[in-house]
Amino acid sequence: MGTGTVDVVVVGAGLSGLVCARDLHRRGLQVRLLEARQRCGGRMWGRPSAMGLPLDLGGQWVGATHQRLIELLGEFGLQRYPTYYAGEGIFHWNGTAHRAGVEHDFDSSLLFFRPEQLGLPAGEVAEALALQQRFQQLVAQVPPGQPWGGPAAAELDQLSIAGWLGRQGACQLARYPLAWLARMGGSGGFEPHESSILHLAWSQAVAPQQETPEAWLVHGGAAQVAERLAAELGPLIQLGAPVGAIEQNGGGVRVTFGEGDRITAAAVVVAIPPPLRLGIRFSPALPPEWQGLLQRSPMGSMVKVLALYPRPFWRERGLNGLGIGNLPALELSVDSSPPDGPGQLSCFIAGDRAVAWQRLPEAERRRVVLQDLALLWGPEAAEPSELVLHNWNGESWSGGAFTCFLSPGAWSRYGPVWQQPHGRVVWAGTEAARRWPGYFEGAIEAGLAASEQVQELACKGKGTTQTWANDRDFESS
Repeated sequence: MGTGTVDVVVVGAGLSGLVCARDLHRRGLQVRLLEARQRCGGRMWGRPSAMGLPLDLGGQWVGATHQRLIELLGEFGLQRYPTYYAGEGIFHWNGTAHRAGVEHDFDSSLLFFRPEQLGLPAGEVAEALALQQRFQQLVAQVPPGQPWGGPAAAELDQLSIAGWLGRQGACQLARYPLAWLARMGGSGGFEPHESSILHLAWSQAVAPQQETPEAWLVHGGAAQVAERLAAELGPLIQLGAPVGAIEQNGGGVRVTFGEGDRITAAAVVVAIPPPLRLGIRFSPALPPEWQGLLQRSPMGSMVKVLALYPRPFWRERGLNGLGIGNLPALELSVDSSPPDGPGQLSCFIAGDRAVAWQRLPEAERRRVVLQDLALLWGPEAAEPSELVLHNWNGESWSGGAFTCFLSPGAWSRYGPVWQQPHGRVVWAGTEAARRWPGYFEGAIEAGLAASEQVQELACKGKGTTQTWANDRDFESS
């Protein structure tokens, strides 16, 4: 599999690359899918627990409006079950646990909670809801496909989230929901000083929490989708094949991977996280605008925690496992227990907390996580039957999670090149999506869009030897 010629090479066997490769293959094109890891799936990855329970170490949720993902689940015969939101959750604020029910209208909630039930100072709650409405007014002004083109976009892009919050003169409670959206909501994994208020507003314009992106879970785990796609593509996939160079001339592309193997094609789809694209040598080189955009698109910092228990004991106390607040480590806890199965809490450590956590000795890492679980759900939570800690910052072929974010000024300076191809190189991956970037739905959209883009390039050369690239063409060009 190390040499040869195909119609299209796809780089990266995450969900987006798998979807793209399958669509091209089904349309009759010859495809080779190159994956640096020794597994497929990228950030859609799972493994069984010690007890044999399927675990999603990467993404796991299906949104209420994620129609492409829902269609894939249906095609593979995979069943969904609703995320458990019955009963009350815990908003842990400044050392005190506040119980409240879930408000399904996110825009009128205080981070999913019914604000009037939290027992927090009424004036602070009112200030938080008012600030949230001011932010939603910004969201409504952002053109989803061109965030750099809205009113005052350049000014908003130069202003960090923290800077915008500072201008509002808001109290600590009012500032917290937007900080939480930076660390957890959609884009996720960054702090309010690291990105612009324009980027945060755009992330909510294209992937709104109002549309319940965490509505469903998948029986047996969401990672089965990537596994089924990979099984269908079978011998078209080459693992352990990191791409080092992509050269192109008038006739096509030549991709160098692994230990120097080469393959030529009419076009290539690059479906890896934006920062990792900088590790590929492009010839001709990427334009300066693309270099600038990639250099200002770091991945978020994220650790996923899965705590397993013999039963979801919190439900016996009328609690639903939804925990949010300014705890020392955990940013979010959600009940992801399978129906009639053992208890499972999916939790996350994000942003600066994730960076600090990964510096701790292993025993201390476990201790701080168990301490926060006990603060949320009581002493029983500190004694899970299994505790799984997966640091996505340590995944060299992802570089972090959930997705990348843009530093202040990047959208207004470099945004127009965001989805532009580089000659015969087309971009995929969830970050390339116009809708639901950072989610599985965005990965599928971007993969299908890339397939449409490269088909014309691939078919233009198919069967016409004059337009095919080969090693001799590159050596003489």
